[in-house]
Amino acid sequence: MLVPKKYFHDRLIILLLAIDLFLTTVGVLLVLFRLDFNRSTGYIIEFRANYGVGEYKTGGAISLSSFIFFMLMNLTVGFLLSARTFRLRRHIALTCLGLTGMLALLAIVVSNALLVLR
Repeated sequence: MLVPKKYFHDRLIILLLAIDLFLTTVGVLLVLFRLDFNRSTGYIIEFRANYGVGEYKTGGAISLSSFIFFMLMNLTVGFLLSARTFRLRRHIALTCLGLTGMLALLAIVVSNALLVLR
């Protein structure tokens, strides 16, 4: 895939890419530092409030490490969509990068909430 030459010359694109990369790095490091791969179970991976009095589902560290995979895929897909749509419209590319950052921030909040319940 060829990235347009003007894509990396746009200051707002570079700023949003830097913010997305920073949020993804912070999210991945927060999850990695709080996980203990020696524990087989004990992490709360789901909370369903509509099943009764706080229905929790427990799992291992591998289940919570899917947040790392999600954040990395979010960054990759956001960048690819932004680079491909930059030729069509600049504001669509900016929207893709903005939503990528918001989704990374939401993933950080959710993973932190689940890791605090441990």
